[in-house]
Amino acid sequence: MTTAIGPKNLLERYEAYRIRRWLVREKQIAGMLPGWRTTRRRRALVITVVAALTLIFVAGVLCAFGLEWAALLGGAGALIFLPSWVMVRIVADSQDNAPAETLDELELARRETARSLGLTITQVLSVFPMMYLVWSGALFPETDAFRTAYAGGVMILATLLAGGCAPAMILAWTRSDPEPEN
Repeated sequence: MTTAIGPKNLLERYEAYRIRRWLVREKQIAGMLPGWRTTRRRRALVITVVAALTLIFVAGVLCAFGLEWAALLGGAGALIFLPSWVMVRIVADSQDNAPAETLDELELARRETARSLGLTITQVLSVFPMMYLVWSGALFPETDAFRTAYAGGVMILATLLAGGCAPAMILAWTRSDPEPEN
């Protein structure tokens, strides 16, 4: 009888691959953006991400009222969001999606709390654009269907991004300053 050494099933092999990939990525980002790893700078990045997502959401609301130029605001929000979001993930050491085996007990507890809050944020914020999409067609059938769908889609995109980004933003906001190297 032969026994396999190492992971046996597909899920175990994938998890082992994920751990190896995350450890490589952790080494790559460990020295990146050292000046942005202070509490003040991390919080500024989180505020920038929140402002960009708010701008995207507001663009959706303005488009719902027929202001076509507001789509440019959504584009500007996306241009602000992308680099600031990447920076937040780097300074938070991507712990929001780290495999559990790579975190200690405290880091794992913080990550799980942040993920739980992220899910709550997603559920709460997504209700409003969903209600808009469901009820706008029923209550105002004369409105432009394309405009309604676009505006609702932009608002839902902003709320889903907010909830999905929330764990990393929470971890970046609450993390203590790194120990000074001697």
